[in-house]
Amino acid sequence: MDSSGAFQGAAALSYARRVSAFGERPSGSAAIDSLREWIVSELKPLGGQLLQDRFAGQTPTGPVPMDNLILKFPGTSGKAIVISGHYDTKHIPMMHFVGANDGASSTAFLIELAHAIAKQKHRDDIYIVFFDGEEAVGNWTQTDSRYGSRHLVDTWSVDGTLGKVKALINVDMIGDKNLDIADDANSSQALVSLMWQTADKLGDGKYFLRQGGAIDDDHVPFANAGVNVLDIIDFDYGPNNSYWHTAGDTMDKLSAHSFQVVGDVVLAMIKELDAQP
Repeated sequence: MDSSGAFQGAAALSYARRVSAFGERPSGSAAIDSLREWIVSELKPLGGQLLQDRFAGQTPTGPVPMDNLILKFPGTSGKAIVISGHYDTKHIPMMHFVGANDGASSTAFLIELAHAIAKQKHRDDIYIVFFDGEEAVGNWTQTDSRYGSRHLVDTWSVDGTLGKVKALINVDMIGDKNLDIADDANSSQALVSLMWQTADKLGDGKYFLRQGGAIDDDHVPFANAGVNVLDIIDFDYGPNNSYWHTAGDTMDKLSAHSFQVVGDVVLAMIKELDAQP
């Protein structure tokens, strides 16, 4: 992989602002349909193979139409590296929740990452996956959450893609100005170690905590299926996590620098993983 495609944190922040402007974007809403059309319009000019994985999420309130977006940049090795995140927001009654960090940051990150990957050479297939239905419709349970990732595990198990996945790196809530990436116990230790080594090498080690607990996110269905996974998430958003799932999750809490730190680390990790057999 060459280094001609760089990640631009300022561009990612700008994308996050565009995404947030769509307003509340829960699965099945008109707003997420409009957002999806815009994401597709951003991705199509980049080349690669753009796939839409449509399904009905079986929620506590009935079936909800959902749609994972998958952009594949084909390689030649027969192996695959997956970078994922979610683009829906949680529906919170009586609250105008725009999810600048929790939803928009991962969406924006993936769009900017796609721009960078499109300019790079790679041996492995690179999949950039936008999950729908990460958020619970009611309260988070094993069956009311992560609809898109659970569905894609099932789909890729059937068509053989899952067995080709060398690593899946999921990003969530990575735009926080006060960036501190958790040490997630549900992530593969080999990938956690690679993340730390990469961040240290880039001079960004201070943003990656060496402590934390187990986090349930879109990587877990893949981990349960035996995939090497990593969740890159800042789960300390505001004092005592007080901005999470509140009306305070707005663009003024995000920074281009945080996007840049995570983008640089993820691109360097992809390069390292791509070089491995």
